[in-house]
Amino acid sequence: MRVAFFPDSFLEINGVAMTSRRFVEYAKRKNYPVFCVYAGEKTEEKSEESIIYLSLKRSVFSVPMDEGLKYDPLFQRHRKYVLKRLIQFQPEIIHITGLNDVSILGAFLAWQMNLPLIGSWHTNLHEYAARRFAKICCFLPVPILNSMSRFIEEKILQGAILYYKMSRMILAPNQELLDILTAGTGRPGQLMLRGVDTSLYSPQKRSVKDEIFRFGFVGRLRPEKNLRLLAKVEQRLFEKGKTGFKFIIVGEGSEREWLAQNMKTAEFTGFLEGEALAETFANLDVLLFPSETDTFGNVVQEANASGVPAVVTNKGGPKFLVHHAETGLIAQNEEEFINFAVELMENPEMLSRMKQKAFQLASSRSWDSVFQSVYEAYEKAVKI
Repeated sequence: MRVAFFPDSFLEINGVAMTSRRFVEYAKRKNYPVFCVYAGEKTEEKSEESIIYLSLKRSVFSVPMDEGLKYDPLFQRHRKYVLKRLIQFQPEIIHITGLNDVSILGAFLAWQMNLPLIGSWHTNLHEYAARRFAKICCFLPVPILNSMSRFIEEKILQGAILYYKMSRMILAPNQELLDILTAGTGRPGQLMLRGVDTSLYSPQKRSVKDEIFRFGFVGRLRPEKNLRLLAKVEQRLFEKGKTGFKFIIVGEGSEREWLAQNMKTAEFTGFLEGEALAETFANLDVLLFPSETDTFGNVVQEANASGVPAVVTNKGGPKFLVHHAETGLIAQNEEEFINFAVELMENPEMLSRMKQKAFQLASSRSWDSVFQSVYEAYEKAVKI
C-alpha cells in the first residue's frame, strides 16, 4: 500500500508528533512506501529508504496554536508543488491526522486526485478551545461563562465531524470517541491505540536513592490539562502534615508561571526527551494526570512501563488505560483525585502492588501491533 501521510504535528514535542514519527519509522522498517508531508523550518525534500519526507515552510502569517505548533492560512500555496510530487509518487490512499493546515491540504488533494481518504483523530480540539476560552474570559459570570464554553465546544465538534465526513474510514484512540465520530459521520471506523517503547521506558532507569516521594506530571502546561488541580493536591498534603515529597513537572506552556507561583515543592524540568525523560519517569512514584481532554494519554503508558502507576480522571482517553485499583486509580471528581494521590503516598504496600501490575500491563502493548492495524484499515478503506 503506497501511503501519502499528512500529519498535523510531526517535529514538535507532543503525543501526536511522537505517534506520527513512530508510524513512519515502522513503515521504514517494513520497507513500506510512505510520502510524508509535514510543516518544517524550510521547504525541502529528502528520502530515506522507502520514505520520502517533504517539509513545507509555513508563512510569516502563521498563527500560534500550541507549543511549537502553528496554523498557516496560506499553507495552500504549496498545493501545486505537492500535487506534482504526489502524482509522481502515485499513492493509493491519503491519511490525515486532524484539522490543521497540513491535513486540510491532504484532504483537498485526496479530493482533487479522487483518492480514498482516511482520517485519524488525535486531539480533542473542541474541548481545548472551550477550556482556553474559559481561561481567557474568566471575568465573566460563571453561568454565562459555562454556557458560552459549552456552545463553543459543541459547535467546534460539529464542524470537526463535518470535516471527517470526507474520510472513507475513521481511526480514533478510544471507544468513546470512535462511537461519537462514526455516529456523527456515518463512516466506518476502528480503534487506533498507542504502543509504548519498553526498551526506552523501564523501572531499571530509576536513579534516585533518597526517601523523597515524587509525584509527577508530563505534558504540555496548558489550561486544558487541568493542571491547577496539582496545587490542590499539594495543599491537601500540607494540611495532613505530610513532608518529604515534591512534584516533578515536565513540559512547557502558559500554566507554568501560575504553578510556580502557587506550588511550593514543584520542580520544573522543561521539555524532556529520550533517556532524560525515561530516567525522570522511572524516578517518579506516582504520575498525576488531571487532564479531562486527552484522547489517549501516551504518558500514562510510558509511566506504567517505567513501573509508575497513575491517577487519572474519569473523562477522556486515559481512563481506558488504567485498571482501577490495579495499575492506578480513576477519580470521579476533584476530591477523589486529591484523596487518591494522598492515599498512594500513605499506603506503600498498595503502591508497590500497583507498580508491579502497571509495568506488566505496559509490557504487553507494542507499537508494531498498533501500526499493523492501521495498515489493515487502509486495506478496508480502499475497498469501500
